[in-house]
Amino acid sequence: MTSSSINRTFSVAPMLDWTDRHCRYFYRLMTKQTLLYTEMVTTGAIIFGKGDYLGYNNEEHPVALQLGGSDIEAMTKCAVIAQERGYDEVNINVGCPSDRVQNGMFGACLMANAELVGQNVSAMQREVDIPVTVKCRIGIDEMDEDRDFQHFIQTVADAGCNTFIVHARKAWLQGLSPKQNRDVPPLNYPRVYGLKENMPHLHVSINGGVTSIEQAKEHLRHVDGVMMGREVYSNPYILSQVDRELFTCSNYSCASRDDIVLQMNDYIQRQGDEWFRPWHAIRHMLGLYQGEPGGKVWRRYLSENGTGKNARPNVLIESLAVVKEAREKVVKI
Repeated sequence: MTSSSINRTFSVAPMLDWTDRHCRYFYRLMTKQTLLYTEMVTTGAIIFGKGDYLGYNNEEHPVALQLGGSDIEAMTKCAVIAQERGYDEVNINVGCPSDRVQNGMFGACLMANAELVGQNVSAMQREVDIPVTVKCRIGIDEMDEDRDFQHFIQTVADAGCNTFIVHARKAWLQGLSPKQNRDVPPLNYPRVYGLKENMPHLHVSINGGVTSIEQAKEHLRHVDGVMMGREVYSNPYILSQVDRELFTCSNYSCASRDDIVLQMNDYIQRQGDEWFRPWHAIRHMLGLYQGEPGGKVWRRYLSENGTGKNARPNVLIESLAVVKEAREKVVKI
């Protein structure tokens, strides 16, 4: 996978505590084309952390690292490490509204410092060949969604960034929690459409509130790419439609839900890390049968038997049997 071969038509959002390497492997079983992102990793964790925060499975490509930070030297160092580790892209987080990231001078608060973001982009691009991209909001607090948003994008684009993923909401750093910032500020899709219209040379992806493939298709009439987040996590099998519907891979046939369970069971059995527990991977699978016969019993059985130190070793296979039993009962009725 080379940087030039990344197709950004559709991507799964970086989601803290969710899109880890086990989650991304699971997603890759349903879509080969979608660009996957890590959860946000800070420069401090990469440079000073005792664990390996950049581990991934080779099957995950194309995979991008989302990086949190603003210190130019640290950001550049981490971009170099990411390229050496084989990541296909480094994405700068300019969208997270939590207090923790504000105190660390990264995330959405950087929208008020476009020059610093631009300096980071320039410095990182001088040292790596993989794309350096930016994920941002349409504004923060009292920023003007027209003039100030335009200034931010223009400044960072002039520094060399040509790919922006825009969450089509403001972030209110004062008065709203991170959870509220995902829902309360109103969506303004026309603002993102206007960015693409006014700066057609940029690659613009839209994020925020996308819950269906049909919605994604509508957005793609106006922008270059769509990023979907929480809907994928709660209903992961939606990814089975992506390669055929959005990437027009007419010969692509996704595995069934049942086959994906078997593949994930094999994946879990292969893990050699002494700290690994099956639940680390299984927790991302709870929504696999959402809306299907047996979906509720699947979730309940996994939650009751897959967690803790005494988790049942074959809980995925057992859960699959429970689903099949529930499915047969529906057919008989």
